Amino acid sequence: MIVLFLPEIRQYFKELEDILLEKEYFSFEESAVQYVRKLILDIEYTLPSRTSKIAPAYFERYGKNMRYSTFRKNKNTEWYVFFNKYEENGEIIYLVRFIGNNHTLAKYL
Repeated sequence: MIVLFLPEIRQYFKELEDILLEKEYFSFEESAVQYVRKLILDIEYTLPSRTSKIAPAYFERYGKNMRYSTFRKNKNTEWYVFFNKYEENGEIIYLVRFIGNNHTLAKYL
């Protein structure tokens, strides 16, 4: 199984490090970088084994027939990872199309 991220998602992860520092969720750059790296690794290694749900119609702007799984990182923040699952040449591929957290997406779920 392979987990891939759209280029926009990779860019979001880079921007997320800065956002976490600017909003003072972390005081040190290294802490913000580690948080994002751990989130990426968690998605890459555990997305295929996680329970998923059908994404609400609101999220079709990011892709059709998507599913989503949740990733709780602490008591205040849960990440929602939206993806499509494909099979090509016998390989199962998870394509992450959108990501957000409960602070920004709760009203749509």
